[in-house]
Amino acid sequence: MMSGRGVLGGRARFVCGDDAMSAIKDWDAYSAALRGRGKEFSALHPELVKAFGALSGASAKTQHLDAKTRELIALAVTVTTGCDGCMDAHVRKAKAAGATKEEIAEALGVAVALNAGAAFTRSLHVLDAVGD
Repeated sequence: MMSGRGVLGGRARFVCGDDAMSAIKDWDAYSAALRGRGKEFSALHPELVKAFGALSGASAKTQHLDAKTRELIALAVTVTTGCDGCMDAHVRKAKAAGATKEEIAEALGVAVALNAGAAFTRSLHVLDAVGD
């Protein structure tokens, strides 16, 4: 195991072995660091953080999707956006909602396929831009 300076200013633990691909080894510490930085950001820009909290809360109050389905969608989206903090939060919420590793893998498969489809489609736009 190697150590490195994390983006949150603390010491992040990185793994180089076969047991994990993620550079974030200690997700609990990462989550705690995010919460700490979130409090700092809230003190610096309270209205923005309040609005973000309201948006997040409103998205969780749906009438047609259950919590597990919402979290599976959130995990697929977080693969696309590349947000580690979102991934941490929504993995926890998906597990709490009863999502299995197999269900999560299927949702991630949808994200992989859609990202590949987007790259394919954008490639066609590039060929259009090139012209004849």
